[in-house]
Amino acid sequence: MSPATGRPLQLFRALAQLILIGAAITFGTGCRHQQQAVAVAPPPALPTTPAPGSVPTSAPAPSASSLPGAISNSTADADFVGSHPVIYSEEGMASWYGPPYDKRRGANGEIYDQNALTAAHRTLPMNSLIKVTNLATGQSAIVRVTDRGPFVPNRTLDLSLASAKAIGVWRPGVARVRVDVYAAPSALDRGGRWCVQIGAFKDERGANKLRDQLTRKYQTAKVIEFTGPTGHWVRIRPMNDDRGRAVEIARDLEPSEGKAYLVRLD
Repeated sequence: MSPATGRPLQLFRALAQLILIGAAITFGTGCRHQQQAVAVAPPPALPTTPAPGSVPTSAPAPSASSLPGAISNSTADADFVGSHPVIYSEEGMASWYGPPYDKRRGANGEIYDQNALTAAHRTLPMNSLIKVTNLATGQSAIVRVTDRGPFVPNRTLDLSLASAKAIGVWRPGVARVRVDVYAAPSALDRGGRWCVQIGAFKDERGANKLRDQLTRKYQTAKVIEFTGPTGHWVRIRPMNDDRGRAVEIARDLEPSEGKAYLVRLD
């Protein structure tokens, strides 16, 4: 190879080496950048909260008896009311009672709890399952009859404090209601154990005087005097607690002897 021919060849080779070295540097730099890149995983999904009033599509549809306005102590009672017909209805004025009756023994023998959904009625069988509706507001509650009362003229039902709040009777104190009976442990129109109750007397002597007077008048009946949270009461129990005889006694009593209430004992 002549010197003239060799010089351009050397220059070509040198240029080729420079190109290869540059490419290698560029490639190596690109590889290091990709190795330093970190793949970031998407953040974990946050628990979602349903919007107020929304119901998941997988949830069963609520029964009519469990919707607002049919408040109940238990799902079983609400389901029963939602699936059975009314066996008896009446309308009248309802009031409510709490202290001084709370934590005292009720007519059913159990301690009265003003925060439970219960009611007092004079003649429905004890533990009857009823739905009480405020006719002015449409609010209703499913409650159990656990006590006797109200012993006030022109009143049909005495609600517990919780029941009164549930149907909007608590603040006004009284309201006209419809009482629908769905279940009763015994017959509504016959049988049972009955009495006539008179009172209340603020003076125990007045109650004892009436007791002695009625004992002489109804010799075959048992007349007792007892003390309640609101005063002294006189109770007449006819022989065998017969309903027909109790009705007769209630009609026979003179107004001067006090307001008489026909009351079921069972």
